This record gives sequence, structure tokens and C-alpha cells, in this order.
Amino acid sequence: MDKDEEHLKLLSIFHYVVGGIAAFFACFPIIHVLMGIAMLAGGFEEASSKGEFPVFLFGLMFVLLPGFIMMCGWALAICLIIAGRQLAKKKHYMFCLVMACISCIFMPFGTVLGVFTIIVLMRPSVKELFSANKGVLPT
Repeated sequence: MDKDEEHLKLLSIFHYVVGGIAAFFACFPIIHVLMGIAMLAGGFEEASSKGEFPVFLFGLMFVLLPGFIMMCGWALAICLIIAGRQLAKKKHYMFCLVMACISCIFMPFGTVLGVFTIIVLMRPSVKELFSANKGVLPT
């Protein structure tokens, strides 16, 4: 079981790292948000001198869609960091397993991390470690 604890500790550290990388990449759409705010504030009124181009609607789309993408990315990053903490404490097995599956969306780092986490969490000895800390393990 010493090997399983070492693997869980390494996975925990990698969850922190991938969570940080995901939070960093989730900040990239801020450029679009700033452009949308500029459109909403009237910074591009001269570009649409005839009024045919719907600057306000386009600016609103440039604020809402990237804002939603950023919030989803930050939520993923926070959940990855929480999963890393739970792996270190060997608690909340199902949350860690679900986050391992969800992290596969974040290619390529999350995919590698998710697959290795699933492999480690499926071991009967690791399930015993989690059940020893909680007392109950879902089947």
C-alpha cells in the first residue's frame, strides 16, 4: 500500500499543477472581453458610421460568451485543485473519480492526468485506502 500512497501523492501534486495551468489558460479570453467592453462603451462607433453594423449586439456577444468560457475554465481549475487536495487526504473517492473523467476534456495535460488518475483510483487497494478514511465506499 506504500506504492499506492506515493501514487496518490504524486497525482495530488499534478492536480495542483494542471489546475494552475487550466486557470492560466482560462484567462486568455479576457482579450475578447476587453474588446467587447470597448464596443459597448462606444469605442468603435466611427467604424460603423452608417449604423448598419450592430456594434452593441456584437459587443455584448464579445462580453458574454468569453465571460462564460472564463468562468467555466476557472471552475474546472478550482475543482481540479480541490480534487488534488482530496486525493492527498484520501477522501471523497467519487468526487476524485468524476473530476478525473472531467479533466480528460482539458487536452493534453488533463487527458494524461485524468487517465492516470482513473487507473490508480480503480485499484482495489486504493479503494481500501479511501474507505479506511471515510468508512463507506460506493460500489
